[in-house]
Amino acid sequence: MAHTSTRDIVDALTRAIVEHRLLPGTKLPELRLAAHFGVSRTLVRQALHQLAQNRLVRLEPARGAFVAAPSADEARQLLAVRRTLEVDLVRGLAGHLGAAELHTLRQHLRTEQAAIARHDVTGRNQLLGDFHLRLAELSGNRVLAEILGELLSRSALITLMYQNDPAARHSSDEHVAIVDALAAGDGERAARLMAEHLEHVVAGLSFDHPRPSADLALALT
Repeated sequence: MAHTSTRDIVDALTRAIVEHRLLPGTKLPELRLAAHFGVSRTLVRQALHQLAQNRLVRLEPARGAFVAAPSADEARQLLAVRRTLEVDLVRGLAGHLGAAELHTLRQHLRTEQAAIARHDVTGRNQLLGDFHLRLAELSGNRVLAEILGELLSRSALITLMYQNDPAARHSSDEHVAIVDALAAGDGERAARLMAEHLEHVVAGLSFDHPRPSADLALALT
């Protein structure tokens, strides 16, 4: 691949991971990746470090890089903690958002839906998570926003790897319903919708995929 950049390698590996062509736990040898992309190991190492920052890859001392392997149990536990925090969050926000804040949320929802419509998996995943972070920021509780930000970062990998297009569309539709409840000042409805939404996110994760090829070069084509 001529003039391959670090970004090219990151994008190619990200696509292979989220499209399930690379199995969680797969080893990513620097030498084989360098040979596949026709670049130096230094460039590959830079790409793997970026992927590790995005939590798509796990780096282990003396062992190398592996595709991250979040489990169904981890997904359920993360969403359970988020449910505890976010149900009370939206209950408290209802009736306390001004026109400008509601407009910002609705604009975010339109951007979400546009990303879903163009099948931008990485973009939609970021936007679906950012919606929840925006709610935390609107609460004015910086500690809550920081805690939720970390939980969302961990949740993002799980939804990126295991959420399909129909589930993503359904999540965005539920975001619309939550904002409608907030705009109406109905805290109990917003809380109920948020609880149901997070339960549906877990239910919409597909952990059973056909086993990808063990051939690294084939998986990256």
